[in-house]
Amino acid sequence: MENYKKTILDNGLRIITVPAESANSVTVLILVGTGSKYETKEINGISHFLEHMFFKGTIKRPTTLSISETLDSVGGEYNAFTSKEVTGFWAKVDKRHADVALDWISDIFLNSQFDEKEMQREKGVIIEEVNMYLDTPTAYIGDLWEGLLYGDQPAGWRVIGEKENILSFTKEQVINYYKSHYSSSNVIICIAGGLKAEEMEEKVKSYFAKIEKSAEGKKLKVIEKQNQPEILLHYKKTDQTHFCLGVRGYDLFDKRRQALSLLAVILGGNMSSRLFIKVRERNGLAYSIHTSVDTATDVGYLVTQAGIDHKNLEKSVELILEEYKDLRENKITEKELQKAKDYIKGITSLSLDSSDNQASFYGMQELLEKNILTPEEKFKKIDAVTIEDIQKVAEDIFVPEKINLAIIGPYEEAESSKLKKLLKL
Repeated sequence: MENYKKTILDNGLRIITVPAESANSVTVLILVGTGSKYETKEINGISHFLEHMFFKGTIKRPTTLSISETLDSVGGEYNAFTSKEVTGFWAKVDKRHADVALDWISDIFLNSQFDEKEMQREKGVIIEEVNMYLDTPTAYIGDLWEGLLYGDQPAGWRVIGEKENILSFTKEQVINYYKSHYSSSNVIICIAGGLKAEEMEEKVKSYFAKIEKSAEGKKLKVIEKQNQPEILLHYKKTDQTHFCLGVRGYDLFDKRRQALSLLAVILGGNMSSRLFIKVRERNGLAYSIHTSVDTATDVGYLVTQAGIDHKNLEKSVELILEEYKDLRENKITEKELQKAKDYIKGITSLSLDSSDNQASFYGMQELLEKNILTPEEKFKKIDAVTIEDIQKVAEDIFVPEKINLAIIGPYEEAESSKLKKLLKL
């Protein structure tokens, strides 16, 4: 049974309502089909910059204080995010304050002034955000990893952009980008939580019907080129070596993505996974080690990330590659497969207890895949994966020409050839 409703207005705006009348909260989530993959080199970072500017003042709420005070005054939570393919804005409140959230989020989304002075001030804020990421290896290593995979094209650029770009953005550029990407047909409003479906839908229509339709921005096709293992060394004096070791995978529309997700769980998805036990518990090499999958509309990958003592880099890489190779050459057990399936279904079910995750679950599927599966339908796809499916995926991805290693630590470029020799499968 579908526990959501999707409505498309005349202007192309999609409204998704996910009622859960027993819930105490309501979340309003706006998703826009744009991000850094829709940018050119000259304006890389503008999607993220624009996201910040929605919080700088409207006619009704002319200051940042008046914007933040609105939801702070009712104990609400709110934020925004930008990724390579999605920009989002959300507000979560006690269901008694649903109108406050709708009025607030529609106001910043439709009526932001993009004031020149605020723009100049925000440049300083975002530069410090850049500096924070550069000083946070656990976050920055992910950017370096994607840069290694995709190189000098939108998929390989940082979402936040380069400092030179951030400092050069003009009001005209920001407004032009807004007009060309924030079209009604490229926007989804998803509202989830403790309201009746009809009530939710009417409220959204009354607040958002005036979103304008315009031509939508396009993104370039990602080009993947690799025929041997690749390595990237980023020199930095750190207390730990941080690395991402992984392989190219599958996009959102590939039928093998469920098997890939289960494979990642078996490898390093939780505290009883192979790599957590092998690298942390048996060898004491890492506090944190985790394997995850990223699936975009056009590309994807599987990656293992860890932070370790500098002297343990080679051993850690060897241990991870041992598990990659073992999965390629030997079948997993039925017990391992079932545990991974139950884990994914369990964490999904737990997350859907909250209205914000409900909104994201349905909204993101509609935006990126233009197709919504209920949790039950997703679980059926997970349950259908076999041991043979897992091994076929392992045989396909765990090969030398798909493997990559990105490293942050006190390593000179001269060491790359020695480290590259480790990347054998």
